[in-house]
Amino acid sequence: MRALADDVRDRGLLHPIVLDSQGRLLDGRGRLRACEAASVEPAFVTYEGDDPSGYALSVNLRRRNISKGQAAMISAKARSGSENPPGSDSEQTTRSVSEQTGLSLGRISQANTVLQHAADLVDPVINGAMGLDEAYTLARENKAKANSAEVQLNRLREEDPELAERVVEGDLTLAGAWAERTERVEEDKRQRRVATRLLDELVPPLAQARGTRTFARYDPAFAGSGPITRETIAHAMTALTEMDQVWQERDLP
Repeated sequence: MRALADDVRDRGLLHPIVLDSQGRLLDGRGRLRACEAASVEPAFVTYEGDDPSGYALSVNLRRRNISKGQAAMISAKARSGSENPPGSDSEQTTRSVSEQTGLSLGRISQANTVLQHAADLVDPVINGAMGLDEAYTLARENKAKANSAEVQLNRLREEDPELAERVVEGDLTLAGAWAERTERVEEDKRQRRVATRLLDELVPPLAQARGTRTFARYDPAFAGSGPITRETIAHAMTALTEMDQVWQERDLP
């Protein structure tokens, strides 16, 4: 870059920088950086063809000093703006690009993974600041995290749609939602445990009193927590009716 900047400063920019019709850079990233370093006003031309992605791919792959990793990344980036970006009919398209460029299927597949899961590393690979292998490793880690998060979110949707919705809306992090879900589950267990023990203490003795003279021997004078009234009995009968309905719904014995 220093040598290129010195050359631009001494002889000017010999080859203009190529932009597409929307002003996006197609060719000349290094020359643009050299102009900035040399404080030279860059010259631009606009590509007038109908295949800007193909043009960018062609001019970049003609460079002899780029690695196969850079070439694969350039190819993947060019295809991302075409009608068949990575991910659409990927196997057939990848084979086609491999045949056109002479790059291996493995290299092109790695570049596609970086493009999809670590887009911020695309330009560093193209510029040679990072190798494709290193970028691919990071992209796979991002992909695994994304897949894991998606699986966890889908599971949360099944178990607690309200918490999942709060995650989607940004009110909760996924980790925070699962922490709250765990608290809810533990609280539900506690309440079920208390309810079960209460019913275990109340219902069996009442059932055992059926057909005996227990009710006839009831004496309010000996009542410990206040006498049982007809209203209390009515509430108890309602409670037993509700209990019977729940047992039927849950198909409990």
